[in-house]
Amino acid sequence: MAVSYADRSEAGRRLARELMGLRGRELVVLGLPRGGVPVATQVARALDAPLDVSVVRKLGVPYQPELAMGAIGEDGTRVINEQVLSSARIDERDVARVEAVERAELERRAEAYRGRRGRVTVRGRTAVVVDDGIATAATARAACRSARARGAGRVVLAVPVAPADWADRVGDDADELVCPETPAEFYAVGQFYREFEQTTDEEVVALLDQSRGGEIGVPVDGGEVRLSGELTVPAGATGVVVFAHGSGSSRHSPRNRFVADALNDAGLGTLLFDLLTPQEELDRGNVFDVGLLARRLTAAARWLTGEGGGATGLPVGYFGASTGAAAALWAAAEPGAVPVSAVVSRGGRPDLAGERLRDVTVPTLLVVGGHDEAVLDLNRAAQAQLAGPSDLVEIPGATHLFEEPGALSEVAEVARTWFHTHLTRAR
Repeated sequence: MAVSYADRSEAGRRLARELMGLRGRELVVLGLPRGGVPVATQVARALDAPLDVSVVRKLGVPYQPELAMGAIGEDGTRVINEQVLSSARIDERDVARVEAVERAELERRAEAYRGRRGRVTVRGRTAVVVDDGIATAATARAACRSARARGAGRVVLAVPVAPADWADRVGDDADELVCPETPAEFYAVGQFYREFEQTTDEEVVALLDQSRGGEIGVPVDGGEVRLSGELTVPAGATGVVVFAHGSGSSRHSPRNRFVADALNDAGLGTLLFDLLTPQEELDRGNVFDVGLLARRLTAAARWLTGEGGGATGLPVGYFGASTGAAAALWAAAEPGAVPVSAVVSRGGRPDLAGERLRDVTVPTLLVVGGHDEAVLDLNRAAQAQLAGPSDLVEIPGATHLFEEPGALSEVAEVARTWFHTHLTRAR
């Protein structure tokens, strides 16, 4: 035997070593259920990347279902092996009947695996498609095409083992192929694993839950739209802070995550979520539509603190960065919205909230870099319009992104103190 992995987890760790050059890029790891997910879990962990599933289904020959005549993916993608169709004398009607059955099963599994959570965004990112091995490559190709259809900037197909001619089988459906072992004698993927038990749906869901932490789908617009988010609520939390990122950023903002970690350590819950869907982000007008972003914030807060939202009854604070600060202040002043107990703005553009500033009565902290002079002037002018208690903190020597050593730690400390004081008081 050319190679032997103890199990899929070991194979994933071995594969991850081959992919470490990708670490630090904008990535998402997509595991093929079921067997590819344990492998992908190890890859995502090593690359510090989000994990999702790419649900695909093999299209088996009607009278010999173990023989693949093609495969389908979630986004209408389809791979057909014309050679198999010809040799098995399968016509398009036979293919359509099999596809209808498998499409229904695909949708059932996608719902079972993700539940209420949204799909991880791949648009503009490198999608690393992972399976436990390749035989015909039909399902792997369908997964790669699905990632491409969702807007992935680059597609990498990575597997622990594959036939020597696997590159020819995959073709141009992937931009890059990674495989540590390509033995000449290849009969089936399972021959290269000492343990190759079938992975269950329950195991897939458990691995996804474990890797995602608190990743959820945040319902807005009356539940018609779900936005990807990550919710963390420590035991005994005294409040929850909803983050509003700035233009060009997302819930994956490393600066917001840094602050969120500090708040979690202080016993505060946090919700980081994308304010727009991937399709909405394509319209730059939406990115700067402060009213729209504010409505999304208030909808998220209403759901979050309502029945079954994960932070029922907890006082709410908003943390806004850049344009997100304007949305946070607008939302805090929204009549009839969920009451907000505190707002913190990091390097924000509160001026974009316009006349709404005069209606903000909640305690507001404006944090600006001492060397971010233009934004500092805008914050001073905005503070003068706020109707409620406020403070403006300059971080000495810091610029707009607080990239200087220790600057972001100071932001986290003042934000933690502000929220802890006002959310605890509200509770």
